[in-house]
Amino acid sequence: MSLPEHEQPRARAELGIQSDAAFTEAAKALRGRDLSSIADLTVQEMAAILELSHAVKARPEDFRHALDAKQMVLIFEKASLRTRLTFETAINTCGGNAIFVDQTNSVLGERESLADVAHNLERWVNVIVLRTYAHDTVTEIGENAKVPVINALSDYEHPCQALADFFTLEERFGSCEGLKFTYVGDGNNVCHSLMLAGALLGAHVTVATPKGYEPDLDIIHKAIAFAEQTGGSIQLMHDAAKAVAGADAVYTDVCISMGQENEATKRTPIFRPYQVNEDLMRQTTEHAVFMHCLPAHRGQEVTDAVIDSPQSIVFDQAENRMHAQKALLLMLLGGAKRIPRDRGVGKRRKSLA
Repeated sequence: MSLPEHEQPRARAELGIQSDAAFTEAAKALRGRDLSSIADLTVQEMAAILELSHAVKARPEDFRHALDAKQMVLIFEKASLRTRLTFETAINTCGGNAIFVDQTNSVLGERESLADVAHNLERWVNVIVLRTYAHDTVTEIGENAKVPVINALSDYEHPCQALADFFTLEERFGSCEGLKFTYVGDGNNVCHSLMLAGALLGAHVTVATPKGYEPDLDIIHKAIAFAEQTGGSIQLMHDAAKAVAGADAVYTDVCISMGQENEATKRTPIFRPYQVNEDLMRQTTEHAVFMHCLPAHRGQEVTDAVIDSPQSIVFDQAENRMHAQKALLLMLLGGAKRIPRDRGVGKRRKSLA
């Protein structure tokens, strides 16, 4: 007698790309798509993007002309260093071209409707990259444009950052499956994308925030659903020291994001106990790494002693923004191809067992 469907054990999703056919299927599914959220991806699509990230970093010459004559527009309502330069470098080194539109003096949708903006852009360029305040700006342009739209940061998510971060962790540890990943600080846009990405990759994600600054409930539910597929887990708490105990990676972000400057007086004392310093890092494993999306407010969410230490991989993360975004552009614009390499997918280093 079989169990009722709701009582049957869930089949775990296969992690990593298992065959050329699986990679091709994921690439075909991603071509022409938008990426507004990590939740837009399946387990296999996430794995395929990360595998391609390894390939483009190891063998950039193989993709030198993959995006010849492709045009990308970057429209940014917020200031940027890493996001702009890594996207421009990514498409330029694949034969394409980047056009930058500075929108920092007025938000999109004020001068003309977002639908009209989308219908104009789709006739000139092959991909639209947006860095906005409102997440709805990204989704509305995506709904109206016939070309791929990429969220390069909104107040709700930062998917490109998460792709680069877990690519960096794969470089370091071989696989993210079973990795103990801890985020300490504000349950913000970066935190949202990290939770979703970690869950898709089978990591054990712990998030420690002050009360009242937890991640969005919808993100929590989506991340838990992904974790149930992959064998990962999501844990939320308010105790930073408890959260980092035994962690393989500790991640933090600013507690005062762009647009929140008027909350600095209120937020600073609330987040002081969540500073990542040497005492906190001593609670982790010997091989633990420190991560930050940058720019960092040194002396606030992280000390110089930590961010400048051998444990810090923040500049590896920054470099890998370019490779991960190059892989994403290749996938969405049809320039992807598989160059297999043994990354030990599904296996952790013996030293970390």
